Amino acid sequence: MVRAGSVRVPAGPTLAVVAREAGVSVPTASKVVNGREDVAPETRRRVTEALDRLGYVRRPRFDTARTQGLVDLVVHSLQSPWSGAVLHGVEAAAYEAGLEVVVSAGLTRPRGGRPERGWLDKLTARGSSGVLFNLPELSPSQYAWLDHQRIPYALIDPAHEPPAGVVSVGAANWQGGVSATEHLLGLGHRRIAVIAGHRRTLCGSARVAGHRSALASAGVRHRADYVRHADFDEATARRCMHELLDLPEPPTAVFVCSDRMALGAYQALAERELRVPDDMSVVGFDDLPEARWAAPALTTVRQPLGEMAATALRLLVRMMHGERPEGTRTELSTRLVRRSSTAEPPGGRPTV
Repeated sequence: MVRAGSVRVPAGPTLAVVAREAGVSVPTASKVVNGREDVAPETRRRVTEALDRLGYVRRPRFDTARTQGLVDLVVHSLQSPWSGAVLHGVEAAAYEAGLEVVVSAGLTRPRGGRPERGWLDKLTARGSSGVLFNLPELSPSQYAWLDHQRIPYALIDPAHEPPAGVVSVGAANWQGGVSATEHLLGLGHRRIAVIAGHRRTLCGSARVAGHRSALASAGVRHRADYVRHADFDEATARRCMHELLDLPEPPTAVFVCSDRMALGAYQALAERELRVPDDMSVVGFDDLPEARWAAPALTTVRQPLGEMAATALRLLVRMMHGERPEGTRTELSTRLVRRSSTAEPPGGRPTV
């Protein structure tokens, strides 16, 4: 019991009571309350449910009223044009909003793309008002931790479908796949292959689905042997291009689902002494600086990376002020950028 003037008011349950309710030790319950990561997901769930059930009042370490001018941006790496575009977009939007940005990079494991343990503790220690993630994915326990700490956050181009209610910003990947394939169809190509990214990612599956939809609308048969998956890796895309060229009836054009993979396709074609676009038309996706520097310059689908990042920051600011966006998924439009890597198929347009 505690005193408030002359009136005695009941105190909330102690951490010991919460620990007993959850069947854990007091130090373990304390770790959950303080946002420590070294707690098993099932244990965290039991403690969190006990906290809510008993009405335990905790003071979040993440105090938005105290640090309104600071947000965190967590990226996989700073050593890519992709990250540069994201940083530029966040920086511009943060300047407009009067915010400072702390950038964290290199926190992810080599495989899986999930952040290493301990980074959440550092995040809360800074006392930022919100977080933007440009990472392939977060783990279920990390999502739960963020929600438990009541931290406003948004995802920029997540690789997988986030949990219900999580705000994310991406590109219209399906429409991009449609526009890339329609461009090649319009030039007269009918043997169009696709070098895709990861099979189960949002962007990878959507781009291939758009490609197939465009073929179907044009009455062109989808060929399973014309589909290769290169996991967004340049060297793997080079190998896939060689495989396509070795087919009894190789394609005359290829839609490559990232610009970096398109460079791998360029390399394979050069190794076969084939010319782009005279012998093979190539369309990429992203419109990174490499697309303009390639020889010949790469026709590609532009996804607005900077605008995606800026939009995510603006949505985050709204959540930091207690608002909730109407929808959780925002998609920005893509558009085809025509350069010099596409032309009519060898021998001209088909007669049928």
